[in-house]
Amino acid sequence: MPLATTGDLVTRAAATRRAVAAFNIITLEHVEAVIAGAESAATPVVLQVSENAVKYRCGRLFPLARAAVAAAERAAVPVALHLDHVRSDALLRQAADAGFSSVMYDASRLPYAENLAATRAAADWAHARGLWIEAELGQVGGKNGQPPLDAHAPGARTDPAEARAFVTDSGVDALAVAVGSVHAMTTRTAALDHDLVKRLAGALEVPLVLHGSSGVPDGELAAAVANGITKVNVGTALNIAMTGAVREFLAARPGAVDPRGYLAAGREAMVHTVAGILRVLDRPAA
Repeated sequence: MPLATTGDLVTRAAATRRAVAAFNIITLEHVEAVIAGAESAATPVVLQVSENAVKYRCGRLFPLARAAVAAAERAAVPVALHLDHVRSDALLRQAADAGFSSVMYDASRLPYAENLAATRAAADWAHARGLWIEAELGQVGGKNGQPPLDAHAPGARTDPAEARAFVTDSGVDALAVAVGSVHAMTTRTAALDHDLVKRLAGALEVPLVLHGSSGVPDGELAAAVANGITKVNVGTALNIAMTGAVREFLAARPGAVDPRGYLAAGREAMVHTVAGILRVLDRPAA
C-alpha cells in the first residue's frame, strides 16, 4: 500500500487513546522484521532511521531509506518512515527526498535559547516541505549555573510549563519528554513517572513521545499510553533479540559460514519482539 505518514498514524492513535510504535532500523533484516511483526499484529508501524544508523551505513541515508520505502509499499499494514535524532542540518535536508514524512530534530544538548532557535528553524524548514516534526526537551537547566540536562540522563524530567512554552515557541508537532526512560537499556526495569506524564498530557496540545522504551516493562508502557503517550520509540530491544538469536545459532553451529542462516534467525527473533510490543501498545485505554 502507499506510504503512510507519521503524523496521520499518530493522530489516529491519539483519537483512540492508543500509541504508535516506531522501531529503529539498521539493517534490511530490521526493516523486514518490523514489517512482518506489524503484519502479524495487524497494526500500523513507523520505521525510524537515526543519525547514528546513517553514520553506520557509511554516512549515506538513501540506500537504507530506499529499501525501507520499497518494503513499506509492499506491506499489508500502513507503514511510515521517520528520520530520528537528527542533529545535522545537512541530514535533515535530505529527509523529504528520501521518502520520510517526519523528522525528530534533536537540539536538546544546547542551552534552552539555542535549542529553541535551532528547533524553530528546523520546524519552519520541515513544515514548508510538508514534514511533521518532533523535538525533545529534558531539563532546561540554568539554575545555579547548571547546564541543561539531557532528556535521557538519569533523573532528567521535563517540566510541563517549560514544555508548553517550548512547543508554542518552536512550532513542533510532537514532543519527546523525559519521564524516567533511558536510551540503550538492556534490562526492562525503568519506572516511569506517570503523574508527570498526565501533567504533560494536560499541559500540551501536541502528542507526547516516549524515547528509550526498550527498558520499559509492558505494564509501564501500557500505563504510559493510558496516561497520554502517543508515540513509543523502540530500538535496543530489537538489537537484543537479533544478537541473542545470532549468538545461539552460531553456538549450536560453530562451523556455519553462510550469513543467511544466522541473519534469518536474528530476523525471526525481532519479528516476535515487534509483534509483542505492538500488542501491548494497541490495547485501548480503559
